[in-house]
This record gives sequence, C-alpha cells and structure tokens, in this order.
Amino acid sequence: MFDLFRNNMKVLMALLMLLIIPSFIFFGVQGYTSLREQAEPVARVAGQRITRTEWDAAHRREVERLAATMPGLDRALLESEDSRRATLQRLVDERVLTQAAQDLRMVVTDRRLAAELLRDPTIASLRKPDGSLDTQRYQDLLRSQGLTAEQYEALVRTDLARRRLLQLVQDSAWLPTTSAQLAAAAWFEQRQVALALLRPADFAASVRPTESELRAHHAAHPDDFRTPEQAEVEYLLLDRDAVAQGLQPSEDELRQYYEQNIAQAARREQRRAAHILLQADSAEAKARLRPQAEKLLAEVRAQPQRFAELARQHSQDPGSASQGGDLGWFGRGAMVKPFEEAVFALTKGQISDLVETEFGWHIIQLLDVRQEPVERFEQARPRLVEQWRAQQAARRFAELAERFGNLVYEQPDSLQPAAEALGLKVRRATVQRQGAVAGDVDPALAEPAALRAIFDEEALKRKLNSRAIELRGNRLLAVRVAQHRPAEPQPFEAVADQVRAAVVAERALQAARAEAQQRLEQWRRQPPAASALRAPVVVSRQAAHGVDARVVRAALSLRLDGDAPAWTMVDLGSEGVAVVRVQRAAAREAPKPEQAQAERRELARLWGEGEARGLLQALRQRYRAEILVK
Repeated sequence: MFDLFRNNMKVLMALLMLLIIPSFIFFGVQGYTSLREQAEPVARVAGQRITRTEWDAAHRREVERLAATMPGLDRALLESEDSRRATLQRLVDERVLTQAAQDLRMVVTDRRLAAELLRDPTIASLRKPDGSLDTQRYQDLLRSQGLTAEQYEALVRTDLARRRLLQLVQDSAWLPTTSAQLAAAAWFEQRQVALALLRPADFAASVRPTESELRAHHAAHPDDFRTPEQAEVEYLLLDRDAVAQGLQPSEDELRQYYEQNIAQAARREQRRAAHILLQADSAEAKARLRPQAEKLLAEVRAQPQRFAELARQHSQDPGSASQGGDLGWFGRGAMVKPFEEAVFALTKGQISDLVETEFGWHIIQLLDVRQEPVERFEQARPRLVEQWRAQQAARRFAELAERFGNLVYEQPDSLQPAAEALGLKVRRATVQRQGAVAGDVDPALAEPAALRAIFDEEALKRKLNSRAIELRGNRLLAVRVAQHRPAEPQPFEAVADQVRAAVVAERALQAARAEAQQRLEQWRRQPPAASALRAPVVVSRQAAHGVDARVVRAALSLRLDGDAPAWTMVDLGSEGVAVVRVQRAAAREAPKPEQAQAERRELARLWGEGEARGLLQALRQRYRAEILVK
C-alpha cells in the first residue's frame, strides 16, 4: 500500500497543487487568515462555540438598536472595549438561558407569540383595515432583513422563553417585612461627615530629588518615558452626507417627489372623532351587552352635548375615556374597517348608530373634519431638495458601501484602486493609540473601531487594507498601515523634566499619605479643633452634597458605636488623602403608608432581580459558560 503512494508521489503532488493553488487565487492568504480569525471561538456554552463573527454581528445589532433609541448618544462610546465585552457577556447569557429553557421544555404558545409580534409598532402598522395582518408586507419586511417569517418567529419564541424563565424567578421572590425594613433603613441612612483633605501639591515644595535619584527612577521605569507608538496610515472615508451633497435632482424628479410625498399627503382628508366603547370579546358577550349599548346610545342622542361626560363615565377604552372619548385626528387606514367606515360616513357633529368591531360596541361622534392645505411647489422647493437628497443618498450610500467593502478586500495591498473606482481621495495621517496627531486628521481615526484596526498585530505586520469599518454618522472607513514606529525608550537627558515631575508627584503623594496616617492616629486619641476640618455635611446614598463619592461610600460603610464619632482615612489617588470624621445623623422621618408600600414594592423588585441574577450565575456554572478572549 505504501509503495502505491511512493511510486505515484508526483501524481499526488500535482493533484494537491491543483486543489490548493486555485483556492489561494480566489481567496488569497488574507482570506484564509480572515476566515480563521472569524471562526475563532470567543466563548463556549455547554461545549458549543460562540465565534467572533457571531460576536461582531451581535454587537452591530446592539449598536444600531441603541443608536436608534438614543439618537444623541456618542456612537464612539458604543464601540469601546467595555461595550463590546458587555455584548459578548449578553450573548453568553442568552445562550445559557436558551439552553435552560429548552431543558425545562418551556413552550411559547401561538397566541402569546402573536401578541408579542403586534407589540412591535412596525409590525402593528402592517394591519389591514379589517384589523388582520398583511402577511405579504410582513414577509417582505422580514425578507429585507434577510429573514423568513419562520426564522423570525423562532427567534421571538426563543427570546420570550428566555425572558419568561427569568420572570418566573423574579415574580416568585419573597421579601420578609423585617428584611424590607432593614434594607430601607440602610438605603436611606444619613451620616454627618467632616474631613481634612491633604493634597500632594501641598507637599511638593519640600521634595528635592538628586540627579542620581532621578536617573535611578528613569532606569527603574523605562516604560513610563518611551516615545509614543505611532503608525503612518492611509485611509479612505465614505460619508453619506458627502454623497448627499453630490446629488442634485432634476426639475422633473423634484416635481414627481412633490406629487408623491407632499401634495398627495396634504389632499388626504383627516377626521377627529370621539367614541364610547363597551368592551366584549365574543359573540355571546356582545349579545348580552347590546341592550345596555342601545340604552346608552339613546341617552347620547337625547343629549349630544353630554357626549364627553358620558364617555368619561361609561367608556371602557383606557386610552381615550379620560379625554371624553376624543381619539384625535386620523386618516383612512388608521382604524379597524367597521369603525373607519362609520366615521367617514358621518357629518360633523353627527352621532353614529351602534358600531360593532372585534373590541365590542362603539358609539361615535364626529367632532371635526379637515383637509390639509397643499403647500405650493415653489414654497416647498428648498425642503424638497434636502428630503430628496437624504432619500437618494441613503440608497446610493448602500450601493457604494457594498462596492467599498468589496474593493478594499479584493485588492488588499493598496487603497488607491478603491479610491479611483469610487471617486474618493486616499488621505494620510500619523496616528497614536489615542487618535490622529498629524497629517490629514479626521475624527474618524479616533474612534475605537478605527484604532483597533490600525493597531491590530496583523495589520501592523502585514500592512494590508482593513475591512470596511462602520462608524457613527453613516460613514465607512478603510485603513492601511504604511509604516509602524514602535514605542522606544528615551535617554534620561531627553526626558529629565518629565522624570523630575513624576518623582516629585510620587513622593509628594507619599508624604501626604504619611501625614494623613499620623493625623488619623492623633485625632482618634485627641479630637482636633473644629478649624482643622471642613464644615460638617450630612450625606446619604441619595445625596452626596458635593462630597467625593469615595468618601461617601467609606462613611456609610464605617461601623459606628452609638453616637460616638468614628475616624477613617480615604485614599483619593492622585488627588490626595482625606481624613474623615463620621457621626450618626438624624434618622429620616417615617414615610407615609403609601410611600412605605411603594418602597417595599421597589425593594421586592430589586430582591427579585437579585434572585434572577443568582439563577443566571448558577446556570453559567451548570452549562460551563466561559469567555475565552482576553
């Protein structure tokens, strides 16, 4: 058998080359490296891997979700290492809870799923006039996101099962009255603090290091006095706002946009109506309720001026009853079909017959009718141009973004081909780990995702194009390191002033700590004069009143014996040291019964969340959840 291999070695080598070489032609070495990195496990749950690709995708979804719900949030914060780590932990916890829900055979009914789907405003807006869901538009919406209805509904079922598991534990938590009282007392406790702050700056003048001491410090801390690491980079930036500015509509396009989006909308009639709803969810319930509804209708028709008053008394619609049944302005398509047909058949001030819908019986009064005035084309032109540009730019940017990603990947050793194909300019800058410091500087280079790509070990070594990096503000960045200058030690003579400042700061802080320790021991034996401390301040977990949070935490954690004061020392890092006197302050007034009940409910909720976190921690251990990345 081995003779067969040995005698046909050349044939086998040729076959292997035929298989391997085309793969490198099509994908390249970078492609293999990238695929390997993306398939690299970053976490495991119950022996199942979570890959870097899944992590990146989950983080992108989380960033987009937060950016959509909080438009003013700095997207750079969402791209920090802490934010990415939090996303990975959530991904691990989701896998843990999914596994637990499966093992417990937790089932989500079709009715529960339907209710959850309709809580989404986007899906709820796809209802037909008769109240049923437009399945074709629903499927089109999901298809635009790369999902089938079955896939999306499976995801929603899984999420509901996870949430239900935690909710069961939270709802079952029980907080004894005594525990609630103790927790409330600790939470609302107040203490009086008076402190003396010893700052390093107050001791700096007395620090006079010799040159030999400075040289010794320099030799002992070489990493503190290195030149900053730098990378000379080339980069391309694709910006949707810039794309928009390059677009100009023709007169015909602008008039067509006007007709489609402004004139038609303005011509649609809107109506304002009020209603009284008597709820019934079955044919039997509606039949039982009809005599009461007819009696109420007769009363309304006899005294139409009392419609709002009667709606407040009898309507079972929680959203409008308190407003006298007023539903505000709406157009066609906003209400279920029977209700809409009745409203648009009325004249102003008229009261309808009984209207039956899936919700029960309605009595409707038409309050007003309006036809939006049509804004003239010339008057709307400036706004129309901006809206048309924004709409077209979104479409054009999506097209360019796909080409951008492909081009920087397909020709990995230069950005110039992509720049020429897309009409962009290759820009150059000098970047440190905190951001760009010289050259054609753009704030994009300071974003965490950009800095990670620049100072990635492979990027520094191989000097190939990065992938297309999504940035806040609808921008895409690709960057390539042209030259890398590692951080290097500097001779003492070049950094003598920095060394002196570091030594003085270190020794001044040591002197402040020593003085603080001495005063603490002395004042415990013999209380100081009032002038030695700042004016006393009453602090609590709700109100620090200008006192450093570290001091407040230490003061509230300190054990007190009766009304006697206690002393402690709080290290404030480079700001110095505080010597603190802590005394018990007056207890807060007893809360009113309704406030005490609200506090107990809140404590019970927090207790339940603690129980749920405890369950999650136990499940992490049970399913051997581990995060593998540093």
